Amino acid sequence: MKFPPVLKKHLKNLPKSIFWFLTGALLGTILLTSFSLSIFQAVNRDVIYPGVFVDGISFGGKTEKQVRQYFDARNEKIANTQFIFLSPQGKLITSVKELNFGYDSNLLATQAFGMGRSTDILSNISLIIQAYINGINLPPSYSYSEEKLHELLTPLSEKLNTEPVEALFSFENGRVEAFRPSSDGQKVDEERINKDLSKRFTSILFPGKPQTIEIVIPLKPIKPQVTTDKANNLGIKELIGMGTSLFQHSIPNRIFNVNLAASRFNGVLVAPGEIFSFNKVLGDVSAFTGYKQAYVIENGKTVLGDGGGVCQVSTTFFRALLSAGLPIVERNAHAYRVGYYEQDSPPGLDATIYSPSVDLKFKNDTENYILIQTVADLNVQRLTFFLYGTSDGRKAEISKPVITGQTPPSPPLFQDDPTRKKGSLEQTEFEATGATVYFTRKVTKDGETLISERFDSNYRPWQAVFIRGTKE
Repeated sequence: MKFPPVLKKHLKNLPKSIFWFLTGALLGTILLTSFSLSIFQAVNRDVIYPGVFVDGISFGGKTEKQVRQYFDARNEKIANTQFIFLSPQGKLITSVKELNFGYDSNLLATQAFGMGRSTDILSNISLIIQAYINGINLPPSYSYSEEKLHELLTPLSEKLNTEPVEALFSFENGRVEAFRPSSDGQKVDEERINKDLSKRFTSILFPGKPQTIEIVIPLKPIKPQVTTDKANNLGIKELIGMGTSLFQHSIPNRIFNVNLAASRFNGVLVAPGEIFSFNKVLGDVSAFTGYKQAYVIENGKTVLGDGGGVCQVSTTFFRALLSAGLPIVERNAHAYRVGYYEQDSPPGLDATIYSPSVDLKFKNDTENYILIQTVADLNVQRLTFFLYGTSDGRKAEISKPVITGQTPPSPPLFQDDPTRKKGSLEQTEFEATGATVYFTRKVTKDGETLISERFDSNYRPWQAVFIRGTKE
């Protein structure tokens, strides 16, 4: 079929005409929409757009301030609602006002006003049209101060919170028997309290009148790491090390302190891989923890101080660790030779401690727990440390201490004291010969050397001191 030339020309230009028509229509629509949006935004510059609801309440045409005022007024109606938190140790009474419990009026006002005011123009147009035609209902937002609740609960929590009690064991008749059973600790479960409060917003706000809400404070148990029922599953089967020392001729207070400090270690378990700190288990050494005054070395002088004799315990423990072939992480020798530690041993086999800086540490590099047991024979005045576990075949060889040099003490020093009666004489320091001492230890297992080490001790000479009275 043939078309006239004029019609052919028009048909040829038809696609271009349609394109430009549609382009013009689109541009016109965009301009009209932009103009309309600008007018709409100008008219509603300071108010919430029409069709925006919060919790079913229309706030179109309202300001942010009016939204805040509305929900603040709703909160005020329940301001005298009380929360009573109950526990065996007492109760806490507080109010929704003190906790700032209720509608989050600031957030709701911001959300309502921000509807259709994002940086995305297309999203804004869509939301404005949707709100105008069908309405947009924002869900209510609630809040309260968890920080304030925690602050108010703290005094009660301090009474309610308890630490778990770890089981302590003694080794008798081929098995571990618990002599202090384990028990669970407990802690106030603030997470559950917060979840409970979050569920109560509607039931408290909807009636719009004061109420009294009772909440039992929930407690969550804290399990001990070592429970009584694990007694036979710790790998404690046999004696793996032992150390002894004598403390004969000690004054009564020193004997008391040795016995007390040793009791802190009786029944303690050391986990596989654990680095054991003597000071950590020993704890505070003072009159407040039951220690009496006995002679200690302080600032280069022998004086009476709380806990004199505790180093008898660390020395004995050191000897047990040596015999067990366990890795010793930290050991410090005394500044001078102490007669007690040489009653049944050559010099060099001692270990001093001074919390918190000077410690005695070892690592349990076995695959099983190690049980520490102490026995203080007060009749013989002998202290013994027993270490129980499971032998892995290691053997410890300890050489005899070698004294490489000795230094005699200076002649005795006599100090006159005009406040003491003439002719009286009191010895406050006892002489000790200085010495450089070392010994070695080799620990083997299945023909392989696990540990090869040397322990050095440098003892200063110690001068005898006498206080001589000169008062006529």
